[in-house]
Amino acid sequence: MKFFIMLKSNIAKAFSALGIVLTALSASAQNKTGLHILKKHPIKSSGGWDYITVDAAEKKIYVSHGTQVNILSTVTGDSIGVIPNTNGVHGIALVKTLGKGYTSNGRDNSCTIFDLKTNTELGRVAVGTNPDAIFYDDFSKKVYAFNGRSNDASVIDPATDKVVATIPLGGKPETGVSDGKGRIFVNSETTNEVVVINASTYKVIDRYKINGGDEPSGLAIDRVTRRLFVGCGGNATLVVMDATNGLNLVKFKIGDCDGAAFDPALKMIYVSNGDGNMSVIKEVSANKFVFVENVPTEKSARTIGIDTITHHLFLPAAQMEATPPTTENPHPRPHMLPGTFHVIEIGK
Repeated sequence: MKFFIMLKSNIAKAFSALGIVLTALSASAQNKTGLHILKKHPIKSSGGWDYITVDAAEKKIYVSHGTQVNILSTVTGDSIGVIPNTNGVHGIALVKTLGKGYTSNGRDNSCTIFDLKTNTELGRVAVGTNPDAIFYDDFSKKVYAFNGRSNDASVIDPATDKVVATIPLGGKPETGVSDGKGRIFVNSETTNEVVVINASTYKVIDRYKINGGDEPSGLAIDRVTRRLFVGCGGNATLVVMDATNGLNLVKFKIGDCDGAAFDPALKMIYVSNGDGNMSVIKEVSANKFVFVENVPTEKSARTIGIDTITHHLFLPAAQMEATPPTTENPHPRPHMLPGTFHVIEIGK
């Protein structure tokens, strides 16, 4: 730096300025992830979709799709199984220690229990109204099904496949996660909160207000730094929150998100936006977060699953077409073109 200060000529100043520009460009280039669409894996069955679950160790992808769950290989993308008769399926939870999986069947108000090896149905358990998100808490060793219309959570003991508790949530629940130490966190879409549940008592113990976030849906957690990543589709915002006290730390403008994923090895946050991209944010430290880029995906690719071994991301999507409005429904959702459903694979 002293050398550049001492030089007086215009040529030296020009090269100095050029050097500054090159440094800025280099830093900008380094901020890019190199992530892009690698493949698209077609699924020809009909029906809508919601969550996707990736079993990295077993190299399997579980994709909710209408009235069934399609199972793909993470290696080839080929179909390796189907779990039928899951009417209005939303999500898939895996209890690998018991060799069982659970689906949330929104239209049947039930969860299907299936064998992870054979994919055969083992039974069903009745839960609340319109079960949506579902996940397995490794601390309490219970399955949580979050019911969108009855505004509660059904807690299933996978050892007995019985509902052991029903927890009123005071709002419409979306995605839930666990800190692995006895706390469950779930988005409340209609109250703009993260509801905190004690996994031992099955009681709500706190409600964290989301400041500047509307209609939270996607949720992920870094268990090490105890940070929650709350994707709010209502105003296209990601809020980073302290899981210990609900303090809102920082927020980022993203897109119309419905899903979020966290890579604990790379310390990267991924948010899937239905308007055609995936927002990538770097966790530099517990209190420093940097927006990296928006990776192009496809319109409708609004949920996301992560393979924590290969670091690939998987997003269900389909070609959509506008639905003509009617008097009864003046603002209808677009509908899927038959035969266009697929899973996007993103990596380097």
